[in-house]
Amino acid sequence: MNQPVINTGEPRNILGHIVSGAVASAIVSGTINYKKVKDEKMAPKEAIKNSVKIASQGAIATGAAIATANYIGQKNGFFKALSAASIGAAGIYALELIDEKLESRNEISSYKEDELIVEGNNE
Repeated sequence: MNQPVINTGEPRNILGHIVSGAVASAIVSGTINYKKVKDEKMAPKEAIKNSVKIASQGAIATGAAIATANYIGQKNGFFKALSAASIGAAGIYALELIDEKLESRNEISSYKEDELIVEGNNE
């Protein structure tokens, strides 16, 4: 009678699923971004950057989901499951913040370069 409330089967290997999540997300984002590049809606450099970000987020999400499911299947694993899901969400959010920070740095660099070009033309 020590069965968990939800039988999630045998605990799964988290690292293997992280790799699977990264590969699956890379296939999806890579295909979508390839079409955008082909249709000239996105630059190739931007497509690669976006695909890497999405693949990384997919890896985090898949690893967190498997860890969460493993903990749900354990007796008294509810708070561990919540922790695993929270860590996954925090990891994905952190990647978004890093991406935004890098974007803002690129915009500042581009602005300064444009400013130098304008100043150089005035001479």
